[in-house]
Amino acid sequence: MTARPGELILFGGNFLRHPRMLGSVVPSSRFLVRRVLRPIDWARARVVVEYGPGVGTMTGHMLRRMRSDAVLVAMETNAAFVRYLRRRYRDPRLHLTEGSAEDAGAALEALGLDRADYVVSGIPYSTMPGPVREKVLRGSLAMLEDDGVLVVYQFTRAVLPDLRRLYGEVHEAFEPRNVLPARLFYCRKRRIAALGAE
Repeated sequence: MTARPGELILFGGNFLRHPRMLGSVVPSSRFLVRRVLRPIDWARARVVVEYGPGVGTMTGHMLRRMRSDAVLVAMETNAAFVRYLRRRYRDPRLHLTEGSAEDAGAALEALGLDRADYVVSGIPYSTMPGPVREKVLRGSLAMLEDDGVLVVYQFTRAVLPDLRRLYGEVHEAFEPRNVLPARLFYCRKRRIAALGAE
């Protein structure tokens, strides 16, 4: 699934208006999508949360891989992207919330869900105020099931010290075939990490 011309225009226009919110002028490449989603155990994943779906590049691929009884909760602050996603994806498994990643726990609670198996995050942590970044990362840790995974893709390694501080296990990867080349961090929640975060 490659980006449609309309998606490129929508994404690029919003990047020019909000560069600190998006971090890139084009959606993720198919190479980055594959690398981000490869470690996810789709047979096990019942609740997945996505931060910053944008025009749905990751979203569509996740819906194609997910179980029929799984739930995808997507958090998006950009109203234009939310309108686009609501028109494009009519899948009942997708629950789209116009709001910040800070509010993901409340979005899960509103759906009667306790925890997520995976959180997939492409929001630019390096441009966030420190307290907001800390709140999002701690909220993600609290939201994950024991042994759940936060998958982060970024264009810098700036968030890595925070991930290592909060999570028991962080694996790094690199995808050069993307605009811009991307860093990936797979952060597995361990019980000891959860206890340390309290």
